[in-house]
Amino acid sequence: MTLLHRTLFFCLFGGALLGFGFNVAEASPQDDKPQVAKNTTSSGETFVASESEPALTSREGKRDTSSENYRLNFERVGVQIDQPMPITLNEAIRKALTSNNTIEISKADVRIAETTLRSLLGIYDPVFTVAPTYARSQSTGSTARNDLRISTDVSQNAPKGGGRYQIFFNNNRTENSFAQQQLSSGTSSSSSALYFSTLGIQFTQPLFRNLRIDNTRRGIKIQRKRLQQSDADFRRQTIDIISQVQRAYWDLVFAMRDQENRKANLDLANENLRQVEAKIDAGAAAPLDRAEVNTEVANRESDLLIAVQQVSIAGNTLKTLVLRDAAEAEWAVTYVPTDKPVYSDEQVVLGDSIKDAMDNRPELRRLRLEKEINDIDLSYFRNQMKPQIDLVSTFSLNGFSQGTGTTDSFFPQFTGNDEILRQKLNTLLAPGNQIPNPLIFVPGSSAFMVGGFNRSLANIFRSDAPNFSIGVTFSFPWGNKSAKADLAGAQIQQERIGAQTRSQEQTILAEVRNAVQALETARLRVLAARKARENAKKLLDGEQKLFEVGRSTTFLLFQRENALANARNAEIRAETDFNKAVADLQRVTSTTFQMNNIEIESPVDN
Repeated sequence: MTLLHRTLFFCLFGGALLGFGFNVAEASPQDDKPQVAKNTTSSGETFVASESEPALTSREGKRDTSSENYRLNFERVGVQIDQPMPITLNEAIRKALTSNNTIEISKADVRIAETTLRSLLGIYDPVFTVAPTYARSQSTGSTARNDLRISTDVSQNAPKGGGRYQIFFNNNRTENSFAQQQLSSGTSSSSSALYFSTLGIQFTQPLFRNLRIDNTRRGIKIQRKRLQQSDADFRRQTIDIISQVQRAYWDLVFAMRDQENRKANLDLANENLRQVEAKIDAGAAAPLDRAEVNTEVANRESDLLIAVQQVSIAGNTLKTLVLRDAAEAEWAVTYVPTDKPVYSDEQVVLGDSIKDAMDNRPELRRLRLEKEINDIDLSYFRNQMKPQIDLVSTFSLNGFSQGTGTTDSFFPQFTGNDEILRQKLNTLLAPGNQIPNPLIFVPGSSAFMVGGFNRSLANIFRSDAPNFSIGVTFSFPWGNKSAKADLAGAQIQQERIGAQTRSQEQTILAEVRNAVQALETARLRVLAARKARENAKKLLDGEQKLFEVGRSTTFLLFQRENALANARNAEIRAETDFNKAVADLQRVTSTTFQMNNIEIESPVDN
């Protein structure tokens, strides 16, 4: 074939190719050209999509099945993104301390334990008793008698020693004729009344059983320990809530940074779409390249939608921990964390962490208190095996007075039947041996014995009025099976508490070792993720330059972009996990309060 023939052949072949290309272009009407839809959110962010992709749910909840371009909605449901609320981790913790319902329940448990202790301590409150009694009695044919008695006393259990004292003050007015005859040598006056006043104290003191400890003091001692246990439970619950707040806060930080990362990756895809559209318009790229880019854009839009959902989930989790009521307005507010993840190269010493945990963990403190409660039971049950010997003593001052006094008088020695008998006997006796009937002198009432209640009260303090008694009560239980069984049960409980303590110590040891390992792993992950992100960025920059000069494809470019997005996401996750590992180490070592400058007041135990 000559040179001319070869030239004509290539011209005809080139013309045929050009004609085929124009036919293909004419086969695609201008109206059928794929359009590019732009969705501008309230924050000014523009997201690109193609009508060739499946229609998504619109803002009103209706699915767009028409041939028009679909519009993506990246807004969060029920949240006002135009009114963000900046919040620091410290502010979130403080809000949880004042508003978290779980913490409030634990506080209520401590207050209930305090009221229970105060109720038990009420056994030592002085008890004042007054009992006035009026009685009127009358028999047929007799004059009515009126009696009045007023009894008062103050009693109290001694906080130490198990004793009990009672101070009593009694006053009695009676018109009883028998009592009047006893005090008036057989003469009585129906109009006269007798007055009695008594002031004294009675004290009962155990000398053997119940001396060092009794059931009342045992209950109070145990309740003091229960109160400290409730305080330990409150501290443990508070530490757990603070740890949950810290984890939720860093999860929200990660979710929002991940959202930004997904948005940046989507922007890269949109920029690639713009470049491909320009090349297609210039005839430098085939229309099929548009479908490849649109596919990648849609995939990244889906990733961004998932990231937005995770922001909502993380925000709701944090709000659940820091808000008190479901009707609070902050549920519709966007929390924007302002704290950035903190990284430290300082390694944690395992031995120091274990020591902190063993010294501070509320679970161990609760078990130590349980052992102290068991020691109280052992002491009490051993005491109950002893015999009971109680000392009972009374000292009193008595006062007496008569409403109407008597004067000095003489009464014959024999009166009535005695006088008749004397006279009969005298008839049988000689005159010199007869029985006389002399007059006996009966002195009248002393001045200090005449009067009403005022006089009887004054007579209490005369030196001739004291009375006292002292006695001992012995009690010996045969067998004493109850005390022996209770003591045996307490000894078994002691062994059980020891096993529980050892088990808890092992659990805490494992938790601390795992937490230290997790922190060290997270620290190394941060370094590795940073290195991976830096290299992924270099690879993308190189691939971008190759793509610009036509030595790479969109497929490879998207791979590099996705690799960079994943590397950034891994770095964000590593930094977040490092801060969560720090919070978890604080939790397992119970150093959360010190590290966050939180002071917890101890409950009142008196």
